[in-house]
Amino acid sequence: MTPHETHRTIGRRSFLALAGGTVAGALAACSPQISTAASAEPSGKLPSGAPPPGTKLSIAVRTTQLQLKSAGLEKDLHFTVSQWPNLAAGPDIIQGFRARSIDLAVNAGIPPIQAHAIGVGAKIVAVQVRNHPSYVFATAPGSDITSVAGLRGKKLAFSQGQAQGVVVLRALKEAGLSHDDVELVALPSTQFLTALQSRQVDAAPLGEPTLTKYLTQYGKDGARGVKTDVVDLLTVLWAPNEVLNDEAEAAAVRDFVPLWARGQTWAWENADEWIDTYYVKDQGVSRQDGARIVASLRKPRFPVSWDKAIAWEQETADLMAEGGFVPEQDVAALFDRRFERIAAEAVAAPYRETS
Repeated sequence: MTPHETHRTIGRRSFLALAGGTVAGALAACSPQISTAASAEPSGKLPSGAPPPGTKLSIAVRTTQLQLKSAGLEKDLHFTVSQWPNLAAGPDIIQGFRARSIDLAVNAGIPPIQAHAIGVGAKIVAVQVRNHPSYVFATAPGSDITSVAGLRGKKLAFSQGQAQGVVVLRALKEAGLSHDDVELVALPSTQFLTALQSRQVDAAPLGEPTLTKYLTQYGKDGARGVKTDVVDLLTVLWAPNEVLNDEAEAAAVRDFVPLWARGQTWAWENADEWIDTYYVKDQGVSRQDGARIVASLRKPRFPVSWDKAIAWEQETADLMAEGGFVPEQDVAALFDRRFERIAAEAVAAPYRETS
């Protein structure tokens, strides 16, 4: 059986557990306990004071780690970050939550939907909205795909527990195609590049800086980027219910949310330093490419109200349910609205989304 044939046999709803299994095992080995069932729903008034001495969180937000250090904002953390796991993929974060090895993380909107579907209790505590496309369909070297409509009958890399998965489904719908009109190859996004390079898939949605690095290497061999108008609206900060039910840890999360937002505005206002710190030194792209990537971005926006975010998240959950990837669910339960205004109130007015 070829690697491609192996991927094709993975069931839709079982894919997440398989994709995150290795990471889950590693995280569980250093975790005091593993909880696979949803815990009690967070309730009560949000702690308003500083976290008590000795409070610690494990935070998987690589960009904020770099931003706080570069901006001199580390001193404003009133708790200890025990570790900054360099993990970003939704399945990895969910498994980290289950193993209690990650207490707070940043992802797109789809991982909380997937977590809820498999009984992992977690809540969104901060929201950033992005009103422009952030993913491009990269094609395998030599592919004849030149438009989203040209994906019909092709093999697409698909990760149902990550942002890239919903980009695929929304792009197909916009082009008048269904998931049955293509062959979805179940892969975690960390394997998209290998699958493209080996032509196991014909196309895969890539974001920056991965897209630039891939096209720089394989553009000469006929690889290209096919743009879509699909917007992956949400970037969310989220935490397990167990963390939000602990008064000290909830206070630490509340302490971190404003710094997460301020770190992003710092990066926007200090683009040259951020290009050097993140894109060049951390991600390994050239300064020229880093500058081009930053120039293609938009100002970070933090909504005062989460109503629009919840509506978009519901549309996403419904689309996933229509495809049989998750059960139907009410996504309002994924948002801890006690935190609703904190990120927006931490930034200047130009960075607030009020509509």
